[in-house]
Amino acid sequence: MYVSYIPQIIDNLHGFKTNPTQPLAAAINCSLWVCYGLLQPKKDWPIAIANSPGVLFGLIAFFTAL
Repeated sequence: MYVSYIPQIIDNLHGFKTNPTQPLAAAINCSLWVCYGLLQPKKDWPIAIANSPGVLFGLIAFFTAL
């Protein structure tokens, strides 16, 4: 799902800036899920691992849109 940010990142890098709000919201959302997965008494690795790319791609899309 978060791989869909790659075309948006490419457009941002080519000068066709997109709205940075949605990628930032996705990065925050994924960060919360990663924290939730890692802060459980018994670590929930599938949740943390599945949301980690969302943090990375969301932040890259956000910063390239600025």
